[in-house]
Amino acid sequence: MTFPLLDRINSPSDLRQLDRKQLPQLADELRGFLIESVAQTGGHLSSNLGTVELTIALHYVFNTPEDRLVWDVGHQCYPHKILTGRREGMSKLRMRHGVAGFPKRCESPYDTFGVGHSSTSISAALGMALAAKQKGEDRKAIAIIGDGAMSAGMAFEALNNAGVADADMLVILNDNEMSISPPVGALNNILTRLTSSKTYNAARTAGRHMLGFAPPLLELARRAEEHVKGMIAPGTLFEEFGFHYYGPIDGHDLDALIPTLQNLREIKGPKFLHIITKKGQGYKLAEADPILYHGVAKFAPDEGIQSGKGGGKLTFTQVFSDWLCDQARADNRLVGITPAMREGSGLVRFAAEFPDRYYDVGIAEQHAVTFAAGLACEGLKPVVAIYSTFLQRAYDQLVHDVALQNLPVIFAVDRGGLVGADGPTHHGTFDLSYVTCIPNMVVMTPSDEAECRRMLSTAYAHDGPSMVRYPRGAGNGSIPSTQLDVLPVGKGEIRRQGQRVALLAFGTLLGAALSAGEQLDATVANMRYVKPIDAELIVELAGNHSLLVAIEENAVIGGAGSEVERVLAERGIKVPVLRLGLPDRFIDHGEQGQLLAELGLDADGIVSSVRNQLNQQ
Repeated sequence: MTFPLLDRINSPSDLRQLDRKQLPQLADELRGFLIESVAQTGGHLSSNLGTVELTIALHYVFNTPEDRLVWDVGHQCYPHKILTGRREGMSKLRMRHGVAGFPKRCESPYDTFGVGHSSTSISAALGMALAAKQKGEDRKAIAIIGDGAMSAGMAFEALNNAGVADADMLVILNDNEMSISPPVGALNNILTRLTSSKTYNAARTAGRHMLGFAPPLLELARRAEEHVKGMIAPGTLFEEFGFHYYGPIDGHDLDALIPTLQNLREIKGPKFLHIITKKGQGYKLAEADPILYHGVAKFAPDEGIQSGKGGGKLTFTQVFSDWLCDQARADNRLVGITPAMREGSGLVRFAAEFPDRYYDVGIAEQHAVTFAAGLACEGLKPVVAIYSTFLQRAYDQLVHDVALQNLPVIFAVDRGGLVGADGPTHHGTFDLSYVTCIPNMVVMTPSDEAECRRMLSTAYAHDGPSMVRYPRGAGNGSIPSTQLDVLPVGKGEIRRQGQRVALLAFGTLLGAALSAGEQLDATVANMRYVKPIDAELIVELAGNHSLLVAIEENAVIGGAGSEVERVLAERGIKVPVLRLGLPDRFIDHGEQGQLLAELGLDADGIVSSVRNQLNQQ
């Protein structure tokens, strides 16, 4: 496919030189380029296909980057990146030293706010709008948020503040009836009723050119529409928050989008534009299965994603999925909870087999954890399947609502450690530090797939809060049993006996530690637990080795290595401890193995660090 118009666009100023009649062709070219590009690199596809026209319209109407565009979550920002000078860089999308998969302030002045988690855009745009007001600057602030992200409390906290703050800002609700999983909750039902009402749509059709009126007539038209709307859908939710609500309009119709945005640009105060888009728009395979094409590996566009090819190793997520169903059959008290990550967290099968015991609470991590606490109070056994990076959002609830009350909630924490291409917003690099310090918590780090299953069973059997933290992808290929066997709590094991140096591995870095142990003739321990840590094993190893090396895929500050040092210090044992983990900085995106090697957490890196330490002793 050739891209004669797109090839001319190196910045939004180039885009604004085009005639409006050329924009549909540009949209077709941009969509074609997206499909070809993402097919070669992998990445988020269907969400980006759905925002092509919206992105063109925003950069065409607003004076970016002076006017601030704030994208929510950010996995719909590829068209934005392409139109803002990064088209050539898309060939290295999400690769080491390449273009990031999410907006990133240090990458471009057009990326006004760094994102990766959902529901932050309205708060950030409100801050920017009020900053412009305080500084006396005539600058627009626009938040673009998806309907799935509107299920999070933070979005409503921002709406509540913005509606009374006299903020000159625009919130655009990109309503595609999808987040990653299908949307859930009362808000989704409200939006569905609003957009499907025949009476309301007839009213909208009759007045669809209302925003084409000259600005002096606009307020009169809006009030008339509000009166009609009040008879059909009394007091829409967003108007009750203090926003002037407009829509819904077709988010793929540039002839509707552009004049609407041009007129909204001239209206002061908080405004809310509701647009309807289709996730995967323009690529039939993605339209038919937007979930499958949400995040993709490399594929041939003509063939689409070929399921069943390659097989591959069993992933930790699949191990969790199998265990959850097996444990649910054994105990009808088990319930599974996800904050809108059914597919990513491995709950598809559980949701199908146990629909009455499956709860998708939407993108609402705080609610998910306290909801689990309420279930546990009544004798059920909730399993919260959540990514490490998203558990950060529910830290207060983890502390006050679960741990403080010593409730038996099991946290199946996926994506612990480095996740690869999604980068610093999605790396799970802090959980061992921020969970280990909480009283009553049991914290487990399985070294492989078989141990992961046993630890999940151990967590379920434990009468208190617990966390099993496992990485993205597969481990060493070990085959879990089909039983629900448990492990003794707080006990590790020696996997290799050596001399002088003891390597204490926490989690899946055990494989690298064993390889390093062969080269160093070192003892290697699979520690298994960060809390309660196996103090007896640490004391034993300190008694017959001159150097202990703690190895973890977590921030080295406050992590498992710190627990090893604490055990020794409390007992007055003076043996050097080398702590190997993630440095005190945010780790950029790149392939997991490559990142681990760069950070010295592969076998060669461990050997090099140990030898350097021995040379200094």
